[in-house]
Amino acid sequence: MASFGGGKSTAKILFIITINMAFLFLSSTSQSDSSSYLDDTVRVDPLDGFKKYRGGYDITDKNYWSSTAFTGIYGYSIAVVWLLCGVAYGGFLVVRSCCFKGRTLKKKRALCHKNCYVLPILLSIVFTLLAILGIGLVLGGNAKFHSRAKTVIDIIIDTADDASDTIYNTTGAMREMSVTLESVNADPETTRFLTSTSQRLDVQADDIARQASKNRRLIENGLKIVYIITTVTISLTLVAVISLLASGILKFQKIVQMIIAICWILTVLSWLFFGIYFFLENFSEDTCTSLESFQKDPYNNSLSSILPCDELLSAKSVLDDVSAGIYDLVNEVNNNISTSFGNIVQICNPFSPPPLHEYQPWSCPSGSIQIGDIPRVLRMLVCPESEGQTCNGGILVPAAEYNTIEAYTSSIQKLLDVYPGMEALVECQTVEDAFAEILGKECGPLKRHAKMVWASLLFLSLTMVALVLVSVVGAHHRRTQHSFSASVKPVSVFITPDVLESGAPKTADRI
Repeated sequence: MASFGGGKSTAKILFIITINMAFLFLSSTSQSDSSSYLDDTVRVDPLDGFKKYRGGYDITDKNYWSSTAFTGIYGYSIAVVWLLCGVAYGGFLVVRSCCFKGRTLKKKRALCHKNCYVLPILLSIVFTLLAILGIGLVLGGNAKFHSRAKTVIDIIIDTADDASDTIYNTTGAMREMSVTLESVNADPETTRFLTSTSQRLDVQADDIARQASKNRRLIENGLKIVYIITTVTISLTLVAVISLLASGILKFQKIVQMIIAICWILTVLSWLFFGIYFFLENFSEDTCTSLESFQKDPYNNSLSSILPCDELLSAKSVLDDVSAGIYDLVNEVNNNISTSFGNIVQICNPFSPPPLHEYQPWSCPSGSIQIGDIPRVLRMLVCPESEGQTCNGGILVPAAEYNTIEAYTSSIQKLLDVYPGMEALVECQTVEDAFAEILGKECGPLKRHAKMVWASLLFLSLTMVALVLVSVVGAHHRRTQHSFSASVKPVSVFITPDVLESGAPKTADRI
C-alpha cells in the first residue's frame, strides 16, 4: 500500500474535488436564482437531448418533471462520484490484502509521535459533532417540510373534492327538477335537457373525484416514502457516526473499517437526498409562482391545463341567463299579484336588478315570501278542486294548475339552493380562495423548509465526506504502524560471567 503521506494526499484530493463540485453547485444556484424571476421553468431537459424546456409549469408533462428533477444533478453526480471512489477504494483494499498478505515491510519507518494518534481523534470528534448538528437540522427541516407539503396537497385536493360535490349537488337538483316537472306533464324538451345535462355533469364530477382521489393517493404516498426513507437514513447516519467515533477511540480496527464502509454508503445517500430535496425546492418554487400567476389571471396561465377556468367561464353566460330569467319571472308574478289582489303579499326576488343580477337572497323586504315557501302559502289561500273537500274561504283552483305551480316553485328553489356553489365554481372563486390560502399561509414556509432541508443535507454531506476521509487516513495510519511493529522481533540480551570479563554483551539467537 502507499505510504501514509500518499494516503493522506489522496484523501485531500478527494475532499478538494468534492468541495469544488459543491461550490460549483452553489455558484450555479445563485445564477439561477438571479434569473428565476424571468422564467422559472427554462431548464435543461434530459429527455429532449438536453435542450432547454420552455413549456411552463405543467405537472401533466413528463418533460417538465424531467427538467425539474434534473436541477438536482449536482447531488446525483457527487453521489455517483463518491460511490465510484468507494468501490475503487474497496477494490484496492481487497487487492492489497490478497496480493501483499504476509509480506513484511522492507522500508524502515520511524515510530509515530503521540500527535499522530491524537490529531485524527480530535478531528473525528469535531466532524462527528458537526455531523450530529447537520443531522438534527435535516430531521427538523424534513418534518416541517413534510407537514407543510401535506397541508398544501390537502387544500388542493379538498378543493377538487368540493368542486365535484358542488356538481353532484347541482345534478341532483336537476334530476329532481326533471322528475317533478315530468309529473305535471311539463315540456318534454325541458325534462330531456335536464336529464342529459345532469348525466354529462355527473361524468365530469366522477372524473374530478377520481383524479383527486388518485392524485391524493400518489402524492401522499410519494411524500410519505421520501419522508420515511430520509428519516431512517439520517437516523442510521447518526448511529453510524457515533459508533465510528467510539470504535476509533477504543481502537477496534475491524469494527472501524466496517463502519467506514457503512458511512461511505450513507454519504452517497446523503448526496442523493440533497439532489432530491433541491429538486423538490424548485418544484415548490414553481408551484407557488404559478399560483401567484393564477391569482393575477385565472384564465391565462400555466395552470390552465389542469384548471381550465377559461372553459368554466363560458358557462357563466348560462348562469347569467338563469339569474335574469328568475328575476324577470318573480317581477312578473309580483306585478300580477299587485294588479289582482293589491300588495297583500310579495315574493322575494333573490337577484338584484340588471345588469348585475347578483344573488342576494338576504336583501328581500321583510314580509316577503321565499320562492320555496309559495306552495305552503298557496295551501292557506287556495283549494285544489281535486281534493274533494269543502273549501272554507279559499279560492278554488284546478288541481293541475296548483300542482304545476308547486312543481315549478320547488324546482326553482332547488336551483337557487345550489346556485351559490355553482357561481363560485364557474367563476373559479373556490379555486382562487384555496390558492389564496396557500399563498398567504403555506408557500413561504414550504419553500423555506425545503431550502433548509437541502442546505442541511449539503452541510451534512460535506461533513460526512471529511469525517470518512479522516477516518480512512487514521485507520490506514494505525494499520501501517501495527504492521511495522509486528515486523520487528524482540531481541534478548543475556549477560554471562564471561561477558562481564570481556565487556561485550552476547545476543541470543532469534527464535
